[in-house]
Amino acid sequence: MLRAFLASEPGAEGIFYVAVKSTGIFCRPTCRARKPNAHNVEFFATVSEAVHCGYRPCKRCRPMDLVRRPPELVERLREAVERNRTGRITDKDLAVMNIEPSTARRQFKRYVGMTFHAYHRARRMGLALHDVRNGRSLIDIQLDRGFESGSAFREAFTKMFGLPPSKAKERDCLLARQVETPLGPMLALANDHGLHVLDFVDRQGLERRVLTLRKRLACAVAPGNNAHLDSIVMQLRQYFAGTRMNFDVPLTLTGSPWEQRVWRRLLTIPAGKTVSYLHMANELAQPNACRAVGRANGMNYLAIVVPCHRVIRADGSLCGYGGGLWRKQWLLDHERRSLFPSS
Repeated sequence: MLRAFLASEPGAEGIFYVAVKSTGIFCRPTCRARKPNAHNVEFFATVSEAVHCGYRPCKRCRPMDLVRRPPELVERLREAVERNRTGRITDKDLAVMNIEPSTARRQFKRYVGMTFHAYHRARRMGLALHDVRNGRSLIDIQLDRGFESGSAFREAFTKMFGLPPSKAKERDCLLARQVETPLGPMLALANDHGLHVLDFVDRQGLERRVLTLRKRLACAVAPGNNAHLDSIVMQLRQYFAGTRMNFDVPLTLTGSPWEQRVWRRLLTIPAGKTVSYLHMANELAQPNACRAVGRANGMNYLAIVVPCHRVIRADGSLCGYGGGLWRKQWLLDHERRSLFPSS
């Protein structure tokens, strides 16, 4: 990491952040500022870790204000998957592309959260499920998706989705997409009905939430894309640019009746404003339910679009945000700056 930082290697972008002990500042590995002495440097995997250790972002490379671009290698691998969504991309194929397989596995998993081959397999099977649900014949799907035999296709399909393709026509699928933001990558899950999940990938409990949704909806999860995912990506870009504060992507609120009441109330809090847990409890005709409001907020996995970050303590202090209090403060400051630039 030190060698990559000193050389400002573009391939290190998004893999780690560099903090300088003597200045209290953290940077991107490609920052063009004067390089510090090696003994003054430490490394962090995420912006959150650097902030929590007391460092502030560099004003030159602005590690918190610019969307993290994926490393060039990750982009090449994603493009390779889209060009070859049938069959397999083997280590030999990677070598032909002048890509070291171990490097591909390491960088892709670091950035996407799963290995390159696992991503390719999931993308391939997600497309197969889409074909099944749209009524294509199983033999055509088997051939188009690169399976040598019907039994191999059925085995792979059943292993991923829990039932054979012949019984999967009505099975729903949540499509997953990683969304880059100035506050770190987010996971978005959507189906034809709307957006089910949008949260920071490092949020504790997110994996459990996805598993719960899979079980409750009896659905599969696979990498993919649809109109709702395209919409949320575009609208998040506008939000972080300060040109949009409200979202119109269809939402699917999956929770208890009380949680859904709280979440719908959250949707009415305007940007640039905050309310207290006590105020919300009173509005919901449950004046003794401050803690219940807080728990419902904590179960919200549609971050930013269902703005639980706009709820604070009655004394004005921050508490209780699944993405971390530093993100909550950033979001509130960003909304105020965007709406009231002169204040």
